[in-house]
Amino acid sequence: MVEAHPSPSPSPAATAQARPRDPLAWTLAITGGFALLAGWRLGIPSKPFFDEVHYLPAARDLVSLVETGVGAYRNREHPLFAKELIALGILVFGDNPLGWRVAAWLSGTAALFAAMRALWHTSHDRFATLAFGVLAATGFALFIHARIAMLDIVMVAALALAAWQFAAATARPEQGRWRLALTGAALGLALGAKWNAIPLAMAPGLTFFFARLGAGRRRLFMSRRGAPVPGIRLVEAFVWLGIVPLAVYAATFIPGYWLAEYLRPSPLAEKGLIGLHEEIFALQSQLMTPHRYMSQWPQWVLNTRGIWYLYEETDGAWRGVLLIGNPLTMLLGLPALAWCLFAGAARRDPARLAAALGYAASLGLWLVAPKPVQFYYHYFTPSLFLLAALALACSDLRRVPHGQWLAWGIPAGSVAVFAFFFPILAALPLSGGGDYLVWAWLQGWR
Repeated sequence: MVEAHPSPSPSPAATAQARPRDPLAWTLAITGGFALLAGWRLGIPSKPFFDEVHYLPAARDLVSLVETGVGAYRNREHPLFAKELIALGILVFGDNPLGWRVAAWLSGTAALFAAMRALWHTSHDRFATLAFGVLAATGFALFIHARIAMLDIVMVAALALAAWQFAAATARPEQGRWRLALTGAALGLALGAKWNAIPLAMAPGLTFFFARLGAGRRRLFMSRRGAPVPGIRLVEAFVWLGIVPLAVYAATFIPGYWLAEYLRPSPLAEKGLIGLHEEIFALQSQLMTPHRYMSQWPQWVLNTRGIWYLYEETDGAWRGVLLIGNPLTMLLGLPALAWCLFAGAARRDPARLAAALGYAASLGLWLVAPKPVQFYYHYFTPSLFLLAALALACSDLRRVPHGQWLAWGIPAGSVAVFAFFFPILAALPLSGGGDYLVWAWLQGWR
């Protein structure tokens, strides 16, 4: 009789091969490099430029509220949270370019790190995660908005944090409760920065609901079993992903109750939170004066209409900051989105589906938004989903014969294009007033 032997256990090498190693160290390195580059000469230009002229006065009123107890309630068409962060920077570092922009710089750095962690926890694909970090860091929009005191970068950072925590909750259900709580808090902060976050703020809750509904549970609301986070009931998820975001969002308005306008009660104290929101919606929807840089979503998708945030003689030289997308990756990302939608549906792959559907949701807002004048910076959030799709497509290319060259070449090409455009992304000195033509390839970039 042949003696039976138990099957050998998998070797540590085989286990490591089956379970990709977390690229946390590389993620920190890419984020650190981005932070150093974005923070270099952060104080130039030394005067407010583009929409800083709207948000800095609003932030200064918050500073005045802290220091004197009195301030005006300006820029009412947007919530307060991002302006509160700008005000905090001014309180800490002074009313100077560093104080104005430090919150944007920190937000941009946090957005890159959190977005990479979100993709890792969703895909467990090392190559895609690191490629995404390179593509996002060199995609123009993240870098530019990490260097200017605007609201969008704070919203994007909070959305990225929410995506990271939700993805980690699904990947590590034993940590699900506190990660879902952080997801909800981050969503509330994103809404408190800018209402553009609304479509994506709904996504985690809807994902949770439809995942449980699709599982066909008889005890839909009370069952702890099933995706996306086993151990968490649907009713509890509603608290973390529905109630907490609204509570955190409401809390961001607390300073508004004490803001006075010419010694009269603030609009928030007069009308209450609901009344103020009626005013915000009216201001967002009102017909605005046409702007030379206004554009529509087809121009964003094709990257044919940019915005010169700055082009003038300042700080001893001609300087410019042109907001467009990276000309290479913005176009290559379009077929990558189609591929991710197809592959994600065919494989039931959450990372690829999230990239494609996140892009559709964040761009779809601008197809229906009652805001007649729109700008390319509204494409900031969709562009990050597009770059995530491109990174995942690059990872898939490695499995195609001779696809390795493209898989590595696309991130490398993104870095090269970023380097070429760097003088008009970082407001470097130019030799003359006509230098912009070197980079303004299209009429819509002029």
